[in-house]
Amino acid sequence: MSSDDSNSPPDGFLNGKLLIASPGIGDPRFDRSVILMCDHSAEHAMGIVLNKRVEGLRLPEVFEQLGVETTEDTIDRPVLQGGPVERQRGFVLHTNDFETADSTLAVTGDIGLSSTKDALDAMASSTPPRCAMLALGYAGWGSGQLEDELAANAWLVADANEALVFSPDIEGKWENALAVLGVSPEHLSGASGTA
Repeated sequence: MSSDDSNSPPDGFLNGKLLIASPGIGDPRFDRSVILMCDHSAEHAMGIVLNKRVEGLRLPEVFEQLGVETTEDTIDRPVLQGGPVERQRGFVLHTNDFETADSTLAVTGDIGLSSTKDALDAMASSTPPRCAMLALGYAGWGSGQLEDELAANAWLVADANEALVFSPDIEGKWENALAVLGVSPEHLSGASGTA
């Protein structure tokens, strides 16, 4: 990412942006990852990986394990691996038609993040949020760590949009996120991580 990157907000923090892994990222946990940045400050950064599944785990199983009441309209979706930190903790990304005043973090104008059972109850109800997904864990960085990775071209930065974030095409999300930037995977160099 260059210092004149037009996708960077004026304060330099990437709240509500997408991080798209460069081919040469060097960390297999984040190979071809797309991360929605939920909270970024001088002290830390936190995001949810949008395109890695928890193999063999789907929402109805989680609802059953947690005693969440379901209806015949309850959505059946895969559960995502939100990142390597706190992998037993659930995070619900959802559209802004659901929120709890005390526990929903506004990520963008259209997307919120909640980590309470109320969010799971809403997902399982007959009137769920327009779009929602459950992720276990999150991607986290300490002070300056993400900035160092950005300076090393480990990540590309793009604007997030609801259609891409909630797209059911989990496997194609990396390529689709690159397309937002007008970049084809074939044009990325694994050595430098830049287009």
